Amino acid sequence: MSLLVVGLSHRSAPVSVLERASLGADAQIKLLQDTVAAEPAAEAAVLATCNRIELYADVDKFHAGVAELSTLLAQHSGVGLEELTPYLYVHYEDRAVHHLFSVACGLDSMVVGEGQILGQIKDALARAQELHTAGRLLNDLFQQALRVGKRAHSETGIDRAGQSLVTFGLEQLAVGAPVETWAREKKALVIGAGSMSSLAAATLARAGVAEIVIANRTPERAERLAQILTEGDDTDVLARAVPMGSVPFELTRADVVVSCTGATGLVLTAEAIAAGVEGRVGEQPAVGTAPVEEAPLPPTSVGTEEGCPLDLSAVRPGFSVMGEAAVAGMDAATLEQHAAWAAGTTVDRGRTGRTGRSGPEADAELIGALAATASTVGRIPERRRPEPVAEPPRPEPVLFLLDLAMPRDIDAAAHRLAGVRLVDIESLAEASADAPMAADVDQVRRIVSDEVAAFGAAQRAAHITPTVVALRTMAADVVAGEIARLEGRLPGLDDKHRAEITQTVRRVVDKLLHAPTVRVKQLAAEPGGAGYADALRTLFDLDPETVASVSRAEESTEKNARNRGPA
Repeated sequence: MSLLVVGLSHRSAPVSVLERASLGADAQIKLLQDTVAAEPAAEAAVLATCNRIELYADVDKFHAGVAELSTLLAQHSGVGLEELTPYLYVHYEDRAVHHLFSVACGLDSMVVGEGQILGQIKDALARAQELHTAGRLLNDLFQQALRVGKRAHSETGIDRAGQSLVTFGLEQLAVGAPVETWAREKKALVIGAGSMSSLAAATLARAGVAEIVIANRTPERAERLAQILTEGDDTDVLARAVPMGSVPFELTRADVVVSCTGATGLVLTAEAIAAGVEGRVGEQPAVGTAPVEEAPLPPTSVGTEEGCPLDLSAVRPGFSVMGEAAVAGMDAATLEQHAAWAAGTTVDRGRTGRTGRSGPEADAELIGALAATASTVGRIPERRRPEPVAEPPRPEPVLFLLDLAMPRDIDAAAHRLAGVRLVDIESLAEASADAPMAADVDQVRRIVSDEVAAFGAAQRAAHITPTVVALRTMAADVVAGEIARLEGRLPGLDDKHRAEITQTVRRVVDKLLHAPTVRVKQLAAEPGGAGYADALRTLFDLDPETVASVSRAEESTEKNARNRGPA
């Protein structure tokens, strides 16, 4: 087994990089085709979600495989290899199996324990099967990952450790209130009709929203989702489909907007959201249109000081008449009067008159006297810090936005709009960093470790099976040849004796081969047991082409079984 995975996720890369590196459906198809066309890779599968991009491959060379897969990811994501490389992680063989099983159980999700990843793994396998890029290894791996994920959810309480990204996002919008209480009787707009949007619509319907409007670029998919919601037995919600051109109007009606499309650009700009909030009819007054009244400044000493030589009406409010703002731009004579007033003394006018000096030199002397007076009386002309002005409270949100797309559908600038609350992948990542881990997580980790060991043993045992089959085929050919030779020597041998002799020879061969073949399968299943197949082929001089033909026959049988599907 030479399984290799190269990828990046919310754990290794910032959201901004994940957003730029996201792969659309066409890009995923081209990536798979180019991977299997590359020299080191024989099989390939892509797992691309809103917070991870991973390329799985069966390679014959580790270092060449890492280089090739990294280069292909960079080429198809549009992010340069030098920029992308610091955020990539690499897992090989058992570590790669352990990683995928952990992902399937929700241990590596942004919200620990969420179950939606199982559907995404199933989609990744289906895509690889459809494009014929998944062979025995990746088919076995991904199918076992699905079984391990289901086992973790059924045997443990991992669901209590987290929930789907949709539910977690709605909880963040509700800010501590039960989602059912927060969502009751609200009007919802869901943009997109894919798996994530469908899950969001179903979750909102179960939470008790009064109406769900579905907008999608393909009207038929929006209408189908609306029909499913309307006909659902567990909800009583009014659902309808609208074209994408109706989104601006629907923004004026909606209380909650969930967007998850495959668009490469913004679906909702900050300007469109602001217009939707301002255009709401029958709601609270338009946000941002009325000027915010400034809180009155606290009272100051201006106008209350007797004998102050300043023109108090010209002094800017909020500062002391003894501070530097009050005396800025004052001529020297008035400045001296102000200093004397501040010191509680009087100005000696005779001094200037006796010397007869005026102008810059006199101003400099008077300013020096002011400084001396200030140092004597202990007053330093510094600005008095104004009292803090209370900011007006931010309006309660009237429009709640949940952006689950990667790259983002909703302009991040909407965070700054009054009356709007936006939760996106980036804020979800921050919120989930401190999410509590359930005790069941340890149990799931043990399940993953056990399943990884079992999968590795099964793969190693399967690797030697064609060799064992080829050995038994060779033994059967030897028996058949010897029986034919016996018949030539004993032409009068009757059928009864011939059958008895044939059966006896076959039993002898089977008994001789039984213990070695059983033991070699056991040894091959252990770590490092891959060499036993080579040893068996060498000891019995088995034809490599015979072994390869057995492998091809088994793979063809398995492929036909997959194409037929379950009975």
